Amino acid sequence: MTNSTDTQQRKGGFKKFLFITILVILAIGASITYYKYYFVFGEGVKSGYLNYAVKKGNVFKTYEGKLIQEGFGQMKAGGVASNQFEFSIEDDTVFKQLESNSGKYFDLHYKEYHGALPWRGNTVYIVDKVISMK
Repeated sequence: MTNSTDTQQRKGGFKKFLFITILVILAIGASITYYKYYFVFGEGVKSGYLNYAVKKGNVFKTYEGKLIQEGFGQMKAGGVASNQFEFSIEDDTVFKQLESNSGKYFDLHYKEYHGALPWRGNTVYIVDKVISMK
């Protein structure tokens, strides 16, 4: 009779170990996912002329934009290129304001993430508000 009791205790101990291991793996996976896609890595303001603001995508329709900043960018084979800031937009009202004022000078507040989500946009930079427009 002592054999069956020992076997039951071993089975119960293994189930507890397996349960705790699965919980730890899920917690680590959730932490990595949060850090990669939802943790705000940086915030700031970019200024420049709005080149475009568009709604595009095959499955997820997202708002995308490009800001042309003053100054000189990285040297390319043919000469000097401008600084460009490509970003995504989550808010409809911010998109509509940008879309209707293409070519104007904007100061845009953005948040930077470590990774892009398909329903949030194509870039890791998400513009969340317009600070000023000239």
